[in-house]
Amino acid sequence: MNSKNIKKHLKNKVNDWLNSITDESVKKTLSQNIIVTGGAMVSLLTGEKVHDYDIYFRTKEATEAAALYYIKQWNEAHPNDKQASMKVDKDGRVKVFIQSEGVAGEEKSETENGRNMPENPQSDNPFPPTEEELSDEEKALLAEEMSKDKPKYRPVFLSSNAITLSDKIQIVVRFYGEVEEIHKNYDFAHCTCSWTSWDNEVQLPVKALECIINKELYYVGSKYPLCSIIRTRKFIERGYHINAGQYVKMAFQLNELDLHNIEVLEEQLTGVDTGYFQMMIDALREQQERTGKNEVDNAYVIELINRMF
Repeated sequence: MNSKNIKKHLKNKVNDWLNSITDESVKKTLSQNIIVTGGAMVSLLTGEKVHDYDIYFRTKEATEAAALYYIKQWNEAHPNDKQASMKVDKDGRVKVFIQSEGVAGEEKSETENGRNMPENPQSDNPFPPTEEELSDEEKALLAEEMSKDKPKYRPVFLSSNAITLSDKIQIVVRFYGEVEEIHKNYDFAHCTCSWTSWDNEVQLPVKALECIINKELYYVGSKYPLCSIIRTRKFIERGYHINAGQYVKMAFQLNELDLHNIEVLEEQLTGVDTGYFQMMIDALREQQERTGKNEVDNAYVIELINRMF
């Protein structure tokens, strides 16, 4: 698909989503600040099926407005479940907070340990259908099943950094800002094409196009190198290749971080295998409370991983 058709496609998709928003003030705020970037742009350029559209916002005001709107929708639709709320940390980052769980999703069932977790009908995995845990085909099937006889663009999965809506929209609240600011949090060059709502323009960086054509993973640096290392699995499964030098770049950045600090570890794992790692972080916090030690214990982490994965 060329840039002209990408503009038309994304404008139509975004307008369809915006028309589902009943609060006119929220709709206006969001419409002027939307950024679409990531995998959807790659799929549109290569003519592949888009599995979801990652939505970011240029301003903190728009990010908060979207979070509050869909948190309210979620809470009203799930009065008997754990309620969600919004928090803004000292750095100005917007986070979705779910009481006692960390994540929340549709189609819940009781797990053996008594915790309510979203059930994925396409997998024996009891955790939410995150991109890291399901194949693209499984995600598409799940989204189709969850959308039957229900309103379009309703919230179906909440985590601290994103709100997933039905009909392929994922609102990322973890980051906001201009396109260049958003891409400081991105790791691989091929994901850095974008579209912006306020001018209906498509940005296609030369390095991104080169990597898409050659199916090359080129690491541009990220604040979250541990997450990046884990994410390479997904792209390799999709036919991308990566040279050893890119792993060394990620390893050097990772070496600057103190993963024995549980706050740092949790930050680095946000967004990948959400259910499993959230349980691991919860278990580490409980151990800290029992032992009074502030640092993560290597042996206990290995034990938890062996038990959960």
